[in-house]
Amino acid sequence: MRNPESLRRGSLAALLATDPDEKTRAVFALTEDADTDRMEAIPPPDAIPGRPDHPVLVAPAQVRQRSAHTPDGRAALIHSLAHIEFNAINLALDIMWRFPGLPAVFYQDWRRVAQEEAVHFSLLADHLRGMGSAYGAMPAHDGLWEMAARTSRDLLARLALVPRTLEARGLDVSPQIRNKLAGAGDKKGADILDRILADEIGHVAIGNRWYRWECERLGVDPVAQYDVLAARYRAPWPRGPFNVQARLAAGFTEREIEALRGLPPSPG
Repeated sequence: MRNPESLRRGSLAALLATDPDEKTRAVFALTEDADTDRMEAIPPPDAIPGRPDHPVLVAPAQVRQRSAHTPDGRAALIHSLAHIEFNAINLALDIMWRFPGLPAVFYQDWRRVAQEEAVHFSLLADHLRGMGSAYGAMPAHDGLWEMAARTSRDLLARLALVPRTLEARGLDVSPQIRNKLAGAGDKKGADILDRILADEIGHVAIGNRWYRWECERLGVDPVAQYDVLAARYRAPWPRGPFNVQARLAAGFTEREIEALRGLPPSPG
């Protein structure tokens, strides 16, 4: 990569795009030499992230859970997944733009994440249109971005509590959601969930790798420091059952999984 700062400027321009189609196009256009003259000044906080007027954002308790065995329920489920992936695009773009001075491969890793999240969003949005609905047609909540806002000045906390906590939760719940869709006869939705799970293992692995890199740079223990950060930033404690196979593939250690389960940690 010849110019990480150029890629960072490109990621900020994509982050500020409000139209979902414009945002995904901007993400797919990011290259190692991505550049833009649109954003030299830091934008106001309320401009980040760029997003459309809809969906209307509500408290999590106001997002109704409906059965996947009805057409409306399946559409609501696909909509909620599309919203998660839309947020995930913004999260990857934001970590690229917000934290300067890191190794070039850091930005390459998160560019890959942003582009794969854009694929996921596009697949789900297209599937939703095929069901007679559209992204933005239903309310959604903002839990993922709220944690990003809390950790906007702390790279270690961002790595610990977004990819390794909130996004890792997707590794645990994706198989059950996939099976619900398959059981309801939604093969296309189930296939999309298979694709997402395979990619998300890689995304969480990137979060794990850079979290450990930053822990080593700061001279802190990854397991003990996670507890400190979770308390400081009021992160939800991950609940089981855990997809241990996927978490191990994503770079969690046995010691970390024991900690999640509340077991006494193994030595080392």
